[in-house]
Amino acid sequence: MTTTRVMPEPRGGVLDAIERFGNALPNPITMFVLLAFAVLVMSAVASAMGWSVVHPKDGSIILADNLLDRAGIQRIFTEAIKNFMGFAPLGTVLAAMIGIGVAERGGLVPVLLRATVMNVPRKLLTATIVFVGVNANLAADAGIVLLPPIAAMLFAAVGRHPLAGIAAAFAGVAGGFSANLLPSTLDVLLAGFTQEAVDASKLFDGYRVQVLGNYWFLAVSTPFLTVLGTWVTHRFVEPRLGAWSGNTGETLETLTPAERRGLVAAGIAMLVTLGGFALLAIPEGAPLRGEGATLLDQLKPFFDSMVLMVLLLFLIPGLAYGIAAGTIKNDHDVAIMTGETMGTMGGYIVLAFAASQFIAWFAWSNLGAIVAISGAEALRSAGFQGGTLLVAFILLTAVLDLFMASASAKWAIMAPVFVPMFVLLGFTPEATQVVYRIGDSSVNIISPLMPYMPFILAYAQRYAPRTGMGTLITMMLPYSIVFLVMWTLLLLVFYWLGWPIGPGVGIVLGR
Repeated sequence: MTTTRVMPEPRGGVLDAIERFGNALPNPITMFVLLAFAVLVMSAVASAMGWSVVHPKDGSIILADNLLDRAGIQRIFTEAIKNFMGFAPLGTVLAAMIGIGVAERGGLVPVLLRATVMNVPRKLLTATIVFVGVNANLAADAGIVLLPPIAAMLFAAVGRHPLAGIAAAFAGVAGGFSANLLPSTLDVLLAGFTQEAVDASKLFDGYRVQVLGNYWFLAVSTPFLTVLGTWVTHRFVEPRLGAWSGNTGETLETLTPAERRGLVAAGIAMLVTLGGFALLAIPEGAPLRGEGATLLDQLKPFFDSMVLMVLLLFLIPGLAYGIAAGTIKNDHDVAIMTGETMGTMGGYIVLAFAASQFIAWFAWSNLGAIVAISGAEALRSAGFQGGTLLVAFILLTAVLDLFMASASAKWAIMAPVFVPMFVLLGFTPEATQVVYRIGDSSVNIISPLMPYMPFILAYAQRYAPRTGMGTLITMMLPYSIVFLVMWTLLLLVFYWLGWPIGPGVGIVLGR
């Protein structure tokens, strides 16, 4: 392998400090355990000090409840399993992963990614890679493992710097992680945490967080981020990398006849599945069409079924691909694939147990309601309302993402405080969630703690051996800045114009 240019590895005090601080943080599971026990101590302190607030709706007094007294300890022990089993994100995520596991391990996901980026004109290569990357979160973490290497090979094959291909793919798949044209497991996961926060606050009884509550905004964000990522690659990244004249000896294999058969079968299965969904929801009297004054009210059973539909949308095409391509020969293969996928979720299940106790204890102590109501009043008094508040929360999330990379773990911690706080300031829970997603996604690509950063770095070193963490972060910084600024402006446009961010969901309550 030869290269014409190797960038020096910049070292910066700030980046080094961030990396050291982040590495010193405990594992997210440990963090939830520590937070849970902190809630116990704080509940006793708050109760002893007589902390209280006035409920903004009914005028009742909300008092801090001591969880370390006899009744509190009894409740902690007797309801631990109930907290875990009733944890909203747990079942929804595990169910959705069944379908994704078959699609990924049966071969549909990697072949679809490869086929997409191999069959585009050279002029559209960058835009295609960014676009596929943004949508690759449909495959959970598979996209971030598969797409950057493929992009590097394609860029090198057409005489462009492979590090620019890695950067474009990484920007799309990690920087645009929340955006998508189709619902993904991330929508399900975050909506579950948001619903838990709404229920725990007891400030908005009966409110159901929509799984597709961010869909319109994120669907518009997909081509928006594609254009931005393409522009940054051409305007900043490739000029800085310079020309490429290396010889890697790598080739991107064309699709085999079996893989092509599998893709055709998966496409047909996808259309049949979508047609089946339409028949279940659109005709009058359809099983997933209920009663209501508006079309959205009538389609509530359809939206409430979204988790199962995500499962089927991956499972059925995944099965069709595997059978046609020969990667699935019998039902035992499917059972093994789903079992292996569930095996990878062990860490999440443990995390869910710890998070469920923390969220439950936080709700029982009334600390969440006290902090939310007090915080909302403080923000209102300080003038943080409307668009200013949205921008401030995006920036806060972006800063936190530098130190804690897990989107779900951060939201599990932040949602119980910020969701009710923003409700009291007039924003829907779904709006708070989408604001969080902007700040979280945009900074993924420059966070030293991003779990896949070492993988991206190692692959970049195949083409430029002296590439270091500082080099990689510097290369990705323009994407992060542009995404953060422009994505925030897009949200403000939705806010100022009163556009819905999802079916029947606006940014502001009652609009």
